[in-house]
Amino acid sequence: MPEKLDLLATCPRGIEQLLADELVTFGLTPGKTTVAGVNAEGDLEGAYRACLWSRLANRVILCLARTEGVETPDALHDAAAAVDWQRHLPAGATIAVDFHGRSDEIRHTRFGAQTVKDGVVDRLGAAGQARPDVDVRHPDVRLYAHLHRGRLTLGIDLSGDSLHRRGYRRDTGHAPLKENLAAALLVRAGWPELAKQGAPLVDPMCGSGTLLIEAALMAADMAPNLNRERFGFARWAGHDPALWREVLREAEARASIGRKRARSVIFGFDQSPPALSAAKTNAMRAGIPALIHLDGASVHRLSRPRVLDPELAGLVISNPPYGERIGELPELVRLYSDLGERLKADFGGWRLALFTGNPDLGHRLGMRAHKQYALRNGPLEAKLLLIDIARRDGQSQNQNLGQDQNRDRSQGRRHDAEATSAVDGQASPATGAGEGSASSDTQATSTAPRSEGAQMFANRLEKNQKKLRKWLKRSGESCYRLYDADMPEYALAIDVYGDHVHVQEYAAPKSIDPSQAQRRLFDALGVIPEVLEVDPGKVVIKRRKRQQGKSQYEKQGRSGQRFQVTEGRATLWVNLRDYLDTGLFLDHRPVRRMLGEMAAGKRFLNLFCYTATATVQAALGSEAEGGASDSVSVDMSNTYLEWARDNFALNRLDPSRHRVVRDDCLRWLETAGGEFDLIFMDPPTFSNSKKMEDTLDVQRDHPRLVRLAMARLAPGGTLVFSNNQRRFQMDDELAVDFEVKDISRQTFDPDFSRRPDLHHCFLIRHRQAS
Repeated sequence: MPEKLDLLATCPRGIEQLLADELVTFGLTPGKTTVAGVNAEGDLEGAYRACLWSRLANRVILCLARTEGVETPDALHDAAAAVDWQRHLPAGATIAVDFHGRSDEIRHTRFGAQTVKDGVVDRLGAAGQARPDVDVRHPDVRLYAHLHRGRLTLGIDLSGDSLHRRGYRRDTGHAPLKENLAAALLVRAGWPELAKQGAPLVDPMCGSGTLLIEAALMAADMAPNLNRERFGFARWAGHDPALWREVLREAEARASIGRKRARSVIFGFDQSPPALSAAKTNAMRAGIPALIHLDGASVHRLSRPRVLDPELAGLVISNPPYGERIGELPELVRLYSDLGERLKADFGGWRLALFTGNPDLGHRLGMRAHKQYALRNGPLEAKLLLIDIARRDGQSQNQNLGQDQNRDRSQGRRHDAEATSAVDGQASPATGAGEGSASSDTQATSTAPRSEGAQMFANRLEKNQKKLRKWLKRSGESCYRLYDADMPEYALAIDVYGDHVHVQEYAAPKSIDPSQAQRRLFDALGVIPEVLEVDPGKVVIKRRKRQQGKSQYEKQGRSGQRFQVTEGRATLWVNLRDYLDTGLFLDHRPVRRMLGEMAAGKRFLNLFCYTATATVQAALGSEAEGGASDSVSVDMSNTYLEWARDNFALNRLDPSRHRVVRDDCLRWLETAGGEFDLIFMDPPTFSNSKKMEDTLDVQRDHPRLVRLAMARLAPGGTLVFSNNQRRFQMDDELAVDFEVKDISRQTFDPDFSRRPDLHHCFLIRHRQAS
């Protein structure tokens, strides 16, 4: 009777029960299921089959010892030395120890591995066997050690390298799925049964083809590791080469027959030529290129392949992008909406399996999931949504697919405890990116029905557009605010920059359910490109939060995507993606216009200059009278001063006449000489930047700032003092010493008329001697 082996198969979290079911097909008897693992018992043939055939496992471990009470390094060493390693390690074999876990005294995996290795070496030495060499990259035998709550498991890794590495995927697309997770998604979606019926499969965003290839391997009855060059058991002392050759020959025969008998046709689409090229090469390595048809297409142009029988339903499965950063959401909202519309239009009766780390994006499909499975994609929480796509006649599946679905449900009831009930968009979103390319055809207009709230939001945008239309035509402005939390439910600020749109999401009150706020945001992002007729790729979203220290100067991204806009006579650089602010404060447009009108022939000083857009306007001045004779612009940020220089170059301003200075404005005012005829000062509300000697609070510190600036102001000159402190109060003593005029109400154009407290602006002059 064959010897019974104590085995442990590891897998990605969330698919343990699927793995347990799979192990049964190899002749193994599953035991206790752990997190990311299944214990099993069986013979060597079953272990070989698991290594060769498992589509779900990461590793197959032959457990040699399970020891309790291992908390210290000495106990770990002694437990390792107690195993009869000479039965398993042939003389001259190299080893490596993979150690996982920790205790209060064993805190580092490298230390744990070293301690286990020392125990192994001491045991072999005591038995008179030569000390084995360590090869961490390509050992002959890989040892497994796992320590959890004092329980140590020691064994031999029969798989060697992780079984998810099939060997076919050397060319990858963006953020590819691991092969065994892709296989798990296919199993959950019912693909093995559908493939037996000859059903087709479509992946509309296939990326490098992982889902397609795993589906083809299943359809062709091919062992996923048939082309694997080496397994971990090859140099294990207990290896039975004759038995292994028998298992391998059987798998080769099944693959030869399966490729010929496979009836399913598998289609992959993607708009990325490099991704399609990688998918084609990967399919060839996997040995199933004839089963997979690849074509370039965007999601918006997705249609059921015309070679298919119109009455034949199949499986649409996809791992679309779900956004590493909030700035990616505008395109993704349209992507998911377009996907849902195309599926409803052309794939009625099919089953959809959508894997996403952002279930709220899944809600944009406009279809209800009948089941959801919680899984993990690496460190990210994700969900597999299973959806029956309704036929136009109201049927949800064709007869065969419906029978298979009922059979799948009746046989899989023990899995139901792992599945959550399907509620559209109820889970909090995770971030991450899927395998396929993100963009749909962005020139197309979505026909997805709007929710009541989304329609109200669209109506408000259209109303605001109409209200501003005459002013925009008269002024020629191309950068303006269209919407500013007009509806409390949609707490957004929406600014137009030419053919781009900048969306800022205000933090929702704690009383608002986060999932509800997320859904409203997605509603808005779905509406904005349609109403404004802009490419979703040119809609940028950010979340506003309190700026602290130098956070406003730090990069939020590295796109480098800046572009030119016009304001009056000036051409300016803006960057909507990489910083909290864009390079152009739109609410200060009238102030900059006023500075241009006042600056003719004057010496101009710009304090806290940011990207020096005010200096550009002052230097250009009016067409009739010209601009400032010279200027100095002061700021602490190298980033923004370089941006200022680029703005100067864009407007052909002479750098010898228009200088930028990197310094703390307070310190510069205290130490610099010279006088200026026109000074503009727009300090931040608060700053505790490390570049400053002290913190800056505009309410507290403005008297000192104003007095220092007035000391540099020439007789007859003007200080234009502005700030964005909503509750700002000018110090009364300043009005005693200087002429102070509040012109705030005059410094708002129609696009900011609803927010008269957004900034405060004053003209300050020296009092004339009586």
